[in-house]
Amino acid sequence: MSIPSEDSMHAALVARHGEQNQKKISAATVAICGLGGIGSNVAVSLARAGIGRLILIDFDRVDVTNLHRQQYKAAQVGQLKTQALRDNLREIAPYVDICVHNVKLDADNAADYLSDADIVCEAFDNAECKAMLAECVLAQFKDKYLVACSGMAGFGSVNAITTRRISPRFYLSGDLKSDVNDGIGLVSSRVMLCAAHQAHTILRIIIGLTDV
Repeated sequence: MSIPSEDSMHAALVARHGEQNQKKISAATVAICGLGGIGSNVAVSLARAGIGRLILIDFDRVDVTNLHRQQYKAAQVGQLKTQALRDNLREIAPYVDICVHNVKLDADNAADYLSDADIVCEAFDNAECKAMLAECVLAQFKDKYLVACSGMAGFGSVNAITTRRISPRFYLSGDLKSDVNDGIGLVSSRVMLCAAHQAHTILRIIIGLTDV
């Protein structure tokens, strides 16, 4: 089965987003740090929007427990998340430039992997990793935006998920309180909702809408 041409897919996006907006989206590079429920859903949303380049960073493999909320398939269990998500995104948006790094980010290497990104999406599930990434981006990259998340577990109200502008280049999505470590499970719909907040915030920043 043939796929649509790059020109036809681009034209369809221009018809939805406007020529100038799509030009900015197609020129942008976004790094997604962590490819679980948040990161994989953000990646799909950005790929569908015609983002120019995605940098996908994770060191984990797809597990059966991931399938209810992450953008992977049952047949991909055991595969590296970076490779599995890249394959899935190429089916959705074959002309998006995708760079993958199968690595665990830390304070010593994060800057090296993020230097080419315009916007960094934090999608970790570990508080220490979240803090490390925020410190790295905000301290070392004065020209980059950070869009992070905190709190999307359980069956709480969808309206509790919001996005806040913490500082001029730092945005935070979530309810800021629910925690899976409190025994509250991660529910697909609520995780996807938080990821949608982040993806939409990223797109707004790209086209020049920096308010929330």
